[in-house]
Amino acid sequence: MSTLLVETRRARPADAGDIADIHDSAWRFAYRGLIPGAELEKMILRRGPAWWQTALKRGSRVMVLTFGDAVAGYANVGRNRAKGLPFEGEIYELYLRPEYQGLGFGRRLFGDARKELVSAGFDGLAVWALAANEPALGFYRAMGGLSVARSTETFGGRALEKLAFGWNA
Repeated sequence: MSTLLVETRRARPADAGDIADIHDSAWRFAYRGLIPGAELEKMILRRGPAWWQTALKRGSRVMVLTFGDAVAGYANVGRNRAKGLPFEGEIYELYLRPEYQGLGFGRRLFGDARKELVSAGFDGLAVWALAANEPALGFYRAMGGLSVARSTETFGGRALEKLAFGWNA
């Protein structure tokens, strides 16, 4: 009988290829039809293994969730970039390979990302999601997030609405 272990740990430069692959598949799954095709491709190609390796070597706070020997997802966290929000921390990205979605791994990764922010001394956290990305909105609401702000971001000349969710410490 074998047991597969699920764990979350800080990413290492050697994880760059797996993170880039997750970014690629998760973005295609989540944003195809929402972000204009050419712009989506450009954004995915820009974030290949070399980009992630450089980010990790420079100290970006990236966590990976592993299932057995496979890297199933990642979260990128740090200081909140939206100064108008009353939260010190932010989850910049939280993505799972599509085949691992809907199995509870996202909840685990979110909880561990939140703990990472608390251990780094950040009080509260914010997450942004495209308003048309219903699965993400549902996930953040299920995690107890409250909608706290709206904004827009332009992708390939197309302005898309995004929502911020917030959690107090």
